Amino acid sequence: MAKRITICAGIDTGKHKLDVAVDGSSEQLRVDNAARGHQALVEWLKCRKVKRVGIEASGGYEQAVVAELRRKRFVVALFQPKQVRAYGTFHLLLAKNDKIDAALIAMCTAAVKTVHPAPDPRLQPFAEHLTMIDQITEDIARLKNRLESCRDTRIQGIWKAQIALRAKSKRAELKALLAAIRKHPDLAARLDLIYSVAGCGLPTAVAVLVRMPEIGNITRERASALSGLAPYDDDSGKRSGARHIEGGRERLRWALYNAALAASSRWNPQLKALYGRLIAAGKPHKCALVACARKLLVTINAVVARGTPWMAEVPQLAKLPAV
Repeated sequence: MAKRITICAGIDTGKHKLDVAVDGSSEQLRVDNAARGHQALVEWLKCRKVKRVGIEASGGYEQAVVAELRRKRFVVALFQPKQVRAYGTFHLLLAKNDKIDAALIAMCTAAVKTVHPAPDPRLQPFAEHLTMIDQITEDIARLKNRLESCRDTRIQGIWKAQIALRAKSKRAELKALLAAIRKHPDLAARLDLIYSVAGCGLPTAVAVLVRMPEIGNITRERASALSGLAPYDDDSGKRSGARHIEGGRERLRWALYNAALAASSRWNPQLKALYGRLIAAGKPHKCALVACARKLLVTINAVVARGTPWMAEVPQLAKLPAV
């Protein structure tokens, strides 16, 4: 029987240009990274019967072309730059320019066995809105640092006014984001399930909903890995190194870590007990907090998968009298 082959292409993304290559072919294309260029790209790919397209994440410059390709029913594989570079290193392909990178991405696309389904397109504008709110939070933290080191009363007043202004803006933007999410009944229901977990405030619930669309449909191990909260072994021979976390979605990880900081000391009895056990066992404070953040995410994942709100304790059923 003839083996069916999926024709794959790779795209190297630039701010202004897109370089395209087809795996196993010398044909290449360069188009503008704009609507007209995207249309020319789609026609070029269709003429060559390309079904799967790989593209490297590039600071958001890839988002428009990825959305267009998915609208045109192409299977799109989105790679992290370190994945493509590691593949090239493995094959001893060390030269680098835009055309070579496009060909390398095409090879990666042909080699990959599993392409994850596209995330809910409704979440993309919510993610951008949430990132802006996170950036306002970062601005407030920087202003507070300036205020703490400032001794001039007049300048202190300026910093305090700026902090108050940004805090007001942050509250307004979070309110607007919540209103936009609640226009979609299914997203609103999922948000309520996440928010039901003790210690998971509304900002954290929004972060989990928007930054982990897979929540409730993946295993606890996969959820921990995607968030960057999974502990990895670091052993070799007779050496037994300390386990450590690495990678994952940084903004989501920080949201869960900050939530665990309060939840493990006050709001969530399960996390309080976990934190106490780990500290009693001699674990460092930050290590215990990371474990609590992971436990919080695992609990949220189970609650969403189950489809019922979180309860601190399962109520004891009264024993029925014998008949």
